[in-house]
Amino acid sequence: RSRPTCPRCAPRLPPPPPAAAARRHRSLSCTSAGEETVAFCPRGGLAVFPHLTWSVCRVINAEKSEFNEDQAACCQISVRRREPGLEEDEEWLILCSTQFLTGHYWALFDGHGGPDAAIIASNYLHYCIKQKLEEIVGGITEAQPPMHLSGRCVCDSDPQFVEEKHIHAADLVVGALENAFQECDEVIGQEMEATNQTGGCTALAALYFQGKLYVANAGDSRAILVLKDNIVPMSNEFTPESERQRIQHLAFLFPKLLDGEFTRFEFPRRLKGDDVGHKVLYRDYFMEGWGYKTVEKADLKYPLVHGHGKQARLLGTLAVSRGLGDHQLKVIDTNIGVKPFLSCIPKVNVFDFALHDIKEDDVLIMATDGLWDVLCNDEVAHVVRSFLAENRTDPQRFSELAKCLVCRARGKKRGHRWMLDDSHEASYDDISVFVIPLYKREED
Repeated sequence: RSRPTCPRCAPRLPPPPPAAAARRHRSLSCTSAGEETVAFCPRGGLAVFPHLTWSVCRVINAEKSEFNEDQAACCQISVRRREPGLEEDEEWLILCSTQFLTGHYWALFDGHGGPDAAIIASNYLHYCIKQKLEEIVGGITEAQPPMHLSGRCVCDSDPQFVEEKHIHAADLVVGALENAFQECDEVIGQEMEATNQTGGCTALAALYFQGKLYVANAGDSRAILVLKDNIVPMSNEFTPESERQRIQHLAFLFPKLLDGEFTRFEFPRRLKGDDVGHKVLYRDYFMEGWGYKTVEKADLKYPLVHGHGKQARLLGTLAVSRGLGDHQLKVIDTNIGVKPFLSCIPKVNVFDFALHDIKEDDVLIMATDGLWDVLCNDEVAHVVRSFLAENRTDPQRFSELAKCLVCRARGKKRGHRWMLDDSHEASYDDISVFVIPLYKREED
């Protein structure tokens, strides 16, 4: 396989080495890999990827769109030290070389404004991660990352400075993931502009590498570890509410971004003309708590962050504050770009398996917000533990568990509505779930 040219150098981007991506499937589809089997659910199906043990299940809910805006991808990532004079094609010819460090990658992308950005991300993020890991591989193979990647020692105290900063190999992997997300965001921007497409996506990626699990999240998808005795959250969700201070501070530093159409201040409700001249509750970028300010006419503008919970919006437009794409997105009927406030940098959480005793039924659950809108961490963990305990001998139990979680969140159609078993309203969003077993990971 020939490697694609650098994304920055090509007006149109060639396809990268492919991940096992799942795209544009109708209705409910469920896939497992590891036992070389696939569970097909009604009106959908995915391919078999036997080199990894995992299961993914996905559904489009309530016929809200023809195609699934959620995308999924997984692959094995092989990383080797780049050597001077090594040709690109040569590198691909020695994929099985012991010189390679091998990692495993899973990712979910929740598109908005169409599936296009999510499709591009599912095809490119793994490649960007591979590139960034190769750039720092010389540092992560050392007991302590050297100050100079070449090993050169300019200052005799360099190792001491690195130690004082508590820099470890895991920190380099975290940095590689952060850089990969930024690189992928640039790729999406170039491709979307070249093809006159619009839209964006959230991104949740997991990388198992050198005995550690790295989960990088930009958006409102979520990953949790369901262990025998506890639940370990592996991601932080980024919404206009959770990132209010960062967004307000950006507006404070660059007020022209609001073009005089929005106020950066947060109020409990949208202010009215009768509020002018009175002191009302408010918050600014430097405030965790609340204060009172005298309302001015300028405060009547639409708030930069407005609404509560799932109804919160950034610039009255987006329900997330981090993600990929949306380079062309503007507030309706204005020339105000949303992208400056939308960060593509993920928060990366690390789980070191060496510090934990992993049991047979311990799993990583990754899912888009369609699942978490209606099921909390404890409810998902209860389903996971109960299902796996009742189906110990079933070789398809992880794929069936993924299907079970999706069906629980999708609910059942009653008349014109979708309802959960407890008569609460079910999720009306696309739902995608990865179930990844953690036991005997090195063998799998």
